[in-house]
Amino acid sequence: MRRIVINMQNILFGNAISETLRKSGNELDTYIVDTPDKVVDDCKWMNPYALLMEVTGYTPWKLCERMKIRDAVKALHPECKIVLIVDENVEKTVAKQIKQTKKEGLIDQFIYGSISASYLADIVDSL
Repeated sequence: MRRIVINMQNILFGNAISETLRKSGNELDTYIVDTPDKVVDDCKWMNPYALLMEVTGYTPWKLCERMKIRDAVKALHPECKIVLIVDENVEKTVAKQIKQTKKEGLIDQFIYGSISASYLADIVDSL
């Protein structure tokens, strides 16, 4: 069973992602962290397979803040996959920045919020 840590600005969306991953049949154990300031501490003891974080245009969900969390988690668990989720329709500039971050190899995957639930589960499973 692979642990997936989820930190989303929208708790309802985070719960939906968690349920989708748990019910996917891909043996994914999800854990929701409700605030960004708890992510690193929770990842210390969780040893996650992947960390999914929502990125928006404002604090504390900005890309630069998410990258600081990424750096801290990678220092603890270098094998942890980093996945950023963005609403590409609302946050067009942020979505472009995240795409560039993926091209630079700083994250393992980025996901647009408009994808289907089954596609999301398969992306996380294939990391």
